[in-house]
Amino acid sequence: ALQQGMLYHTLYEAGTGVYVEQLVSTLRGGLDRAAFMAAWAQVVERHAVLRTRFVWAGLAEPVQVVHQRAEVPWHLDDWRALPPTEREARFAAFLAADRRHGFTLTDVPLMRLALFQVADDAHYFVWTVHHLLIDGWSLPLVLNEVFAAYEAAVQGRAWSRPLPRPYRDYIAWLQQQDVAQAERFWRAFLADFSAPTPLGVDRLITTEKAAAGYARERLRISESTTEALNELARQQGLTLNTVVQGAWALLLSRYSGTPDVVFGATVAGRPPELTGVERMVGLFINTLPVRVQVAPDAALGDWLKQVQAQQAELRQYEHTSLVQIQSWSEVPRGQPLFESILVFENYPAISAAAEGDQQSLTMTDRRGVEQSNYPLTIAVGPHRELEFVISYDCQRFEAATIKRLLGHLSVLLTSMALNPAQQLAELPLLTEAEQRLLDAWNATAYDYPRAPLVHDLIARQAAREPEAISLVCGDECTTYAGLDAHANQLAHHLCSLGVGPERRVAVCLDRSLDLVVALLAVLKAGGAYVPLDPSTPAERLAFILADCQAEVVITTSALRTSLPQHQAAVLCLDTDAPAIAAQPIDPPDSAVTASNLAYLIYTSGTTGTPKAVQVAHANLLHTLYASQHAFGYKETDIQPWLASVAFDIAAFELFNPLLVGGTVVIQTQEQILDLPQLVRDLQGWTLLHAVPSLLRQIVEHAAAYGPAPYAGLRRIWVGGDVVPPDLLAAAHAAFPHADLVVLYGPTEGTIICACHRVDPSHLPSRPVIGRPLPNSQLRLIDAHGHAVPIGVVGELYLGGLGVTRGYLHRPELTAEKYV
Repeated sequence: ALQQGMLYHTLYEAGTGVYVEQLVSTLRGGLDRAAFMAAWAQVVERHAVLRTRFVWAGLAEPVQVVHQRAEVPWHLDDWRALPPTEREARFAAFLAADRRHGFTLTDVPLMRLALFQVADDAHYFVWTVHHLLIDGWSLPLVLNEVFAAYEAAVQGRAWSRPLPRPYRDYIAWLQQQDVAQAERFWRAFLADFSAPTPLGVDRLITTEKAAAGYARERLRISESTTEALNELARQQGLTLNTVVQGAWALLLSRYSGTPDVVFGATVAGRPPELTGVERMVGLFINTLPVRVQVAPDAALGDWLKQVQAQQAELRQYEHTSLVQIQSWSEVPRGQPLFESILVFENYPAISAAAEGDQQSLTMTDRRGVEQSNYPLTIAVGPHRELEFVISYDCQRFEAATIKRLLGHLSVLLTSMALNPAQQLAELPLLTEAEQRLLDAWNATAYDYPRAPLVHDLIARQAAREPEAISLVCGDECTTYAGLDAHANQLAHHLCSLGVGPERRVAVCLDRSLDLVVALLAVLKAGGAYVPLDPSTPAERLAFILADCQAEVVITTSALRTSLPQHQAAVLCLDTDAPAIAAQPIDPPDSAVTASNLAYLIYTSGTTGTPKAVQVAHANLLHTLYASQHAFGYKETDIQPWLASVAFDIAAFELFNPLLVGGTVVIQTQEQILDLPQLVRDLQGWTLLHAVPSLLRQIVEHAAAYGPAPYAGLRRIWVGGDVVPPDLLAAAHAAFPHADLVVLYGPTEGTIICACHRVDPSHLPSRPVIGRPLPNSQLRLIDAHGHAVPIGVVGELYLGGLGVTRGYLHRPELTAEKYV
């Protein structure tokens, strides 16, 4: 049943070594080469399947043709004079070339043998055979006969044994099975399954470092844990194979994030009703889909019993061709039914003759090398120490990913062995090393002063350096003293209008010095500002004004006429200028505290309905101090203010330089759109933040000037959207003197919560989020609240002092998101 698929993949993937099996070992003892070769010839003569080839040209279906005679080719060499290192290198090169050479399937036989003498009493031995001929069960059957025949020959006696039942009898049995009944079973078994279970941790690796072909990794479960797993199986009436399949199903479910998983499992395929089948040599195994429903609240022992019961039902139809099963499934043609297979190698033991128990020849260091067409193949050896050998496609998986996977499998099996009553959701995956790494990742505690508030810090800066330039906008500028005084006057006026803690003030102004004064004044008055971009569509402005229930709107007479209708009092900075100028320049008394609201930022969710994120003074203070600690602002810094005031990143661009005495250059909308002039101005700035789309335009224009003019630009932040890796490479080329930092953070986390410092020598190959900022935490969590392992997809959870107080007027949404 499996041969059809093997034949297809062998032809389709010629030269890759797919389904070319090698049994590699060391033969120790005084080898009689002639007797050994004769023993192999005698065994090949006994088994028709070893003398077959495949023919398909011009036929409706491929057929296996049996030859009366087949001479097995031998490769013989003497390496006794070679140094050990050269010998090992040559042997590894031979094995690789031997696999790549493969077989011409229309020739006979589809096997070959090799002997390399490496000492007077030692030979490297290689048996290479195409998997189309025999399966893993058949290997020890053939080897046992070869060594028995060899021992008889060197002892000078004849050897004979009754011929096993021929493989053609199994083919005849297959043709008698009820295909219609099998189709009904498999259609029902795979109903509503329409796409292969994603492995979750694989990716298409296109870098030059990605090696072609397959690689292997091993895992050995300790003897004590293996015995505990066997005891679990005995207590629950299970096979060890069921326990291993359950572990793989759980791992696959956690990795893929789905409770309904399908993977392949190899079955022996030897029907018990066929007398003598256990001694037959040929390809009986079949790879079948195993579908498992992972119920998080199910008890492990009860769930494993269900898995085993399903496997027992499946065995009635294990002879069905995988090609047929796939055609009956809902998975579209061209897509695989599964991408990982589990091979539980419960084969007959090799006899004492092969193992060398008081025999003239012993076989040591035995290992098998094989490769399927699946991206991931897990071979399980049920030895005293349960062994897993994973063969993986190097174009799909990184070695580090596979090593982590084996670590997770080990943790899972160890936990399963301890308590069969525990629920599936309780079983851990993370290794101790991984848990320590994740704990260290989020060890971001940083002690910073919780007072004074942001506006007070800027006021202190004005007291220290009153004549330093704080803001520049076109031909206008203001000092720190001027900024503080004007903000204080406007704050007094706002207080006279009833503004205080938790009172909201909408600010709708063009990008100007007045805009910054207004934002700072609202904070000084104790209120919370609601920034409105005048270019925002009227419908959205109307919604925000109605939703935020602002008591005052700060605007100008020119903009007032374009505002939608609202109930708030209006303060026009131009017409109300005399009243504002009459107010004192000292700061007003305010009862505002760190827990009070600083501002509201409206964001649009998946529904498109704006929602207001409530940012407290403590949240803003935390983010600014974390930024100062992480990025080291200087009083000599000059940074443009490019972000719309309605976006949360505007506070990052504006307030950070002002806390240390730097200068903020306010760019009007017209100036931002004039890219050539913006890039020329960039030559005088030290800091830059831009969204990816704007940064790409800046980079393209900057290329015309070369890197020299931008030596003063010391840092570039980019964020607010996915940052393509090629943009980082281009930005580094255009601004080689600047540190590149990717920022990440939703508004709910107060502007930013993570950053990634780009290493120009190791540019990321895919978009990144970065490490958490001081006093922030990032966790990837599965649907049951557990941290997912490194490399596994999960839901991103934010923690720390930047987490805001929730959404305004949206209690249900707040309860859903702020957990």
